[in-house]
Amino acid sequence: MVATDEGYVVINDGAEDEARRRIFFLDQRCAVVRTVSFPSRPRDTEDLAIGRDGTIWVADIGDNDRSRPTVALWRLAPGAKQPVLHRMTYPDRPHDAEALLLDTAGRPLIITKGGSGTVFLYAPTGALRPGATTPLAALGQVTVPTTSTSNPFSFLGRGVITGAASAPDGRRVVLRSYADAFEYDVPAGDVVRALTAGTARITPLPDEPQGESITYSRDGRSLLTVSESADQPSGTRPTILRYPATASTVTSAPPPESTGPAAPTAVRRAAEEVGGGGERTWPLAAGAGTLLALLALAGVLGWRHTARR
Repeated sequence: MVATDEGYVVINDGAEDEARRRIFFLDQRCAVVRTVSFPSRPRDTEDLAIGRDGTIWVADIGDNDRSRPTVALWRLAPGAKQPVLHRMTYPDRPHDAEALLLDTAGRPLIITKGGSGTVFLYAPTGALRPGATTPLAALGQVTVPTTSTSNPFSFLGRGVITGAASAPDGRRVVLRSYADAFEYDVPAGDVVRALTAGTARITPLPDEPQGESITYSRDGRSLLTVSESADQPSGTRPTILRYPATASTVTSAPPPESTGPAAPTAVRRAAEEVGGGGERTWPLAAGAGTLLALLALAGVLGWRHTARR
């Protein structure tokens, strides 16, 4: 999910229903104002990023079985009617990944999900071209900080990365696990160095049902999160939570909204179901300042991704 000046951009984490194989643009009240269809079926979209020029990148990089010969990015240029598919291949072996960042030059960075507390960074070796498969290069590894934050997956949930986002000014990036958010300063514009050599500031995200999305609010003061709800009990409404973002130690970034341990707040109530009969708004706890929710299977519109090659 990503926040924009007009509202939010969200995708579903799943592609079983054709009506949900779209990129959804929401206004500030989380109402769908337009949708963009994929020209072919996505396989497993897992994150969103937005470039400085407004280009939307959809990361079709999920691979639970670690068997895909290629992964992909969908690129939706400002004003375009359809996203363009760019295929990529890892240099070593297939990886499951759920997080995407753009560096200061606009280059996509894929962060693998991991599982043992270590995740890996990959980036295209050259310009992405439609119809071509671009090799990825390994750029380094990130050691996920150790915490004791409560989450539904216990210690396993603390050692994986399920989402990422860049602050609006590009001076901070954040990775998230099922349990915590890890913010890094990017003082010289080098996102890879920030992640591989920097020190994370930790914001606990305790007991989110299945936290797989994170984004910054447009003012950079808050982290906004939402859980996937496909496997949650029937009737569960996805809740967008807001946590204070940590202040950068090397920039003039705005101070956090509060001090001490982050206390999440649910900010907005609204969710969208997009089905064959048109758009329908359902009550649901949502967080202010960013996206809606990513629920793939449950019927509530979410913030994520889908794709197949």
